[in-house]
Amino acid sequence: MEGLSVASPSLSLQIHSFPPNFRFTATGGDNPNNHHAFKLHALSRRRRKPPKFEENDAFPDSLPLHTKNPHAVYKDIQRFARQNKLTEALAILDYLDQNGIPVNATTFSHLITACVRTRSLDTGKKIHTYIRINGLETNEFLRRKLVNMYTSFGSVDDAHNLFDDMSSKNVYSWNALLRGTVVAGGKRYRDVLETYSEMRGLGVEMNVYSFSNVIKSFAGASALSQGLRTHGLLVKNGFVDSVIVGTSLIDMYFKCGKIKLARQVFEEMGERDVVLWGAMIAGFAHNRLCKEALEHLRMMVDEGIRPNSVILTSILPVIGEVSARKLGQEVHAYVLKTKSYLKQAFIQSALIDMYCKCGDMEMGRRVFYSSMERNAICWTALMSGYAANGRLEQALRSVIWMQQEGFKPDVVTVATVLPVCSELKDLKRGKEIHAYAVKNCFLPNVSIISSLMVMYSKCGVLEYSIRLFDGMERRNVITWTAMIDSHVENGCLDEALGVIRSMLLSKHRPDSVAMSRMLAICGGLKNLKLGKEIHAQVLKKNFESVHFVSAELVKMYGHCGAIDHAKSFFDTIPVKGSMTWTAIIEAYGYAGMYQEAISLFDQMRSKDFTPNNFTFQVVLSICDRAELVDDACRIFHLMSRRYKTRVSQEQYSLLIELLTRSGRIEEAQRFIQMSSSLV
Repeated sequence: MEGLSVASPSLSLQIHSFPPNFRFTATGGDNPNNHHAFKLHALSRRRRKPPKFEENDAFPDSLPLHTKNPHAVYKDIQRFARQNKLTEALAILDYLDQNGIPVNATTFSHLITACVRTRSLDTGKKIHTYIRINGLETNEFLRRKLVNMYTSFGSVDDAHNLFDDMSSKNVYSWNALLRGTVVAGGKRYRDVLETYSEMRGLGVEMNVYSFSNVIKSFAGASALSQGLRTHGLLVKNGFVDSVIVGTSLIDMYFKCGKIKLARQVFEEMGERDVVLWGAMIAGFAHNRLCKEALEHLRMMVDEGIRPNSVILTSILPVIGEVSARKLGQEVHAYVLKTKSYLKQAFIQSALIDMYCKCGDMEMGRRVFYSSMERNAICWTALMSGYAANGRLEQALRSVIWMQQEGFKPDVVTVATVLPVCSELKDLKRGKEIHAYAVKNCFLPNVSIISSLMVMYSKCGVLEYSIRLFDGMERRNVITWTAMIDSHVENGCLDEALGVIRSMLLSKHRPDSVAMSRMLAICGGLKNLKLGKEIHAQVLKKNFESVHFVSAELVKMYGHCGAIDHAKSFFDTIPVKGSMTWTAIIEAYGYAGMYQEAISLFDQMRSKDFTPNNFTFQVVLSICDRAELVDDACRIFHLMSRRYKTRVSQEQYSLLIELLTRSGRIEEAQRFIQMSSSLV
């Protein structure tokens, strides 16, 4: 894979030894000694002495030191810190140290914050050294910042050593310890709980920030029982009216899936600021409650509160999910009006993603190419848009184009492009991406490994998927589900059943996605007994309210010929959607009850449920099997005229063949002419 050519169909993921724009200095292509000339030139460059460190090196973007007072220099360092340019900031610190010029605590505070933001522990330790050199290690404010920094990186011993040496411990120093542990994330809420218990035991008077940090740790770990106890303590101590605490409680309840409790906290809040509204909108978006998220956005705007950048990045994916292009254009206009948001790459990428999900690739590309702050995230959003709109080759070519623009594919880019290789069944380029992921130490990222497993299985190389799975030290429900999918993809349903049994014996419990896969396998094997057992597990875990799980349950009973079970379960579903209606229609089709299936389709429409493309595919297939020509024509016209759904070449072919078999040649010819416009 070394030095892959861009002209070849390979992805040219730059894993060669020289930069992409490297030019040989030797001329004369016919000279056999050119490679020696290059080698000597490279050696001479290596022997060169390093350039002397000059004042201009320390101040690349500012005036020389002798023309500035120290406060102006501090502002330069703080500016670099805000821009995450820590290398430049350290160069200035080194220069100031060599010249014996002190640095103030505020400047160091900015630098520590930048280290936490950029996850740069090594740089943070260097900053700590400069703090010692400047005699500021006893500064309580900086100590708190350092404690926060070390705990956020998981360096618990360093944090506790600093904390224990503090002469006077108050609520602010304790909060620094709590806050850092929260930033560190993961399942470290027990550390937070331990610190929290110690604070209470010592009689430390906690403030709203203390409780906010504690609740955030419970939210990250979905520790609902601990969160409920803390909520009770907040009520007892009169902290529930605080917007800061209310925001943390809403976030926790949403992350624990307790939507009603989150709503209750929100409704009880007397004062609602933009952060509180943002927590509600983000919570609904996190739980895929798109309608509620959009309703709360409207309510917020009606109360005169303008969306901030955080709310925009939460709501734009929701707009894309429901394909509300007109609303998306309104949000885009607001972004253009608020000029500061135009410079934020994550908002630009969210806009690209939104337009692509709405099927408007032209507008998505326009936003992308008009962006002045393009980065790898924007490229990945465009790549994902190409893939979602069926432009798979362009999605793969984008990997090359982004590198030509100087951006290196990251973990998210690789996880985005692997499913494209799966769809194209492009094993060669899939292997290239696998090699690139290994070379850049992206493994064992769960998302990438599961995508690789699916890619290899779709390319018919199941043994590679098994090898990846067996080589994992730590598995989770996502990788188990990918292993199940890999066997299903290759028609190995009995082996998939074996994987399910192994998963159930492991410590990992199936989530809603895994449950739906299990039900699909039971349906494929017509294993009604096991299907009923999984149904019991679904009810136990309250997964029956998840649309795709309830749909798979209905289809499973249909596959197994238990149509009465399918209908009775369908009738118990409290909130039905297009997915569940399609499932019951499909179940009746499996049972050979074709006319009843068509009647259910009409019933679905009469109850104001909108059929999607998959619904039409199912119903047309039923018409084809049952030779229901008139119904097929009626449904086809509903699809194209009433619901404005794009008709595929496959659906045209299905109707043309049905008409031809029925002797309606003229109608078939007319549809052939209509289908030619798709080519």
